[in-house]
Amino acid sequence: MIMPARRTSSLALAAGLTRAAAAVLRAAPPGGRGRWERTNHAGRVVGLYAGPALALAGAVAAGRVRPAAGLAVAAAGACGAYDDVVGAGDPRRGFRAHLTALRHGELTSGAVKLFGISGAALAAGALLKERPADKVLAGVVVAGAAHFVNLLDVRPGRAAGAVLALGAPGLLRGGAAAELSAVAVGAAAAALPDDLGERAMMGDTGAHALGAVLGAAVVAGNGRAGLAAHAAALVAAAVWGERVSAPARGSLGSG
Repeated sequence: MIMPARRTSSLALAAGLTRAAAAVLRAAPPGGRGRWERTNHAGRVVGLYAGPALALAGAVAAGRVRPAAGLAVAAAGACGAYDDVVGAGDPRRGFRAHLTALRHGELTSGAVKLFGISGAALAAGALLKERPADKVLAGVVVAGAAHFVNLLDVRPGRAAGAVLALGAPGLLRGGAAAELSAVAVGAAAAALPDDLGERAMMGDTGAHALGAVLGAAVVAGNGRAGLAAHAAALVAAAVWGERVSAPARGSLGSG
């Protein structure tokens, strides 16, 4: 398949920025190397460099296509980073646990992430679509996609591989939908080798950012019927996926 120039440049920009940003962080990690290292499910020490690299690359490359999409990706990555740092030792997983804590007066990092990403997604949806119902559906799709990709990040390569598989068909579309799909595919492809090789992990930062790009691509390429179908599927995935993902995270750890 020969891709049009803008699609190709979006893919190349996302891939190149992801690799470059990860290399810079790996060479000179802010705050020292220990702050950027985690032990994965297999007991190996891996770096968190891929997460911020994916968020930066996704925000810049998506913002080049649609500024609102870039803002949504940046917000999703920032909220994920907050949870990666502040919620690192918190065993609670899933919306229900964090909302229960909130009802008891405790604002967890997971709740901050939930409301932050949802608010940013709704704001992006309001800018990406014209009609009120479409704005809301678009927000649900962007937030739902960010959460869905994060749910998949339980083993090395699973989240990035899913983004590649789900984003590739979007390359066949036209306009902004194809360009945003190219951003998601390019960033995921750049992160996949180190993720599979268990040299790096994307964490919530990278998973949420990649998901937000994917969601923005869906929004750009669909009308109300398509948005409603995707929103319903993502809500269903959130409800059922957490029941599967929480035990998996407990036994395997994040990839």
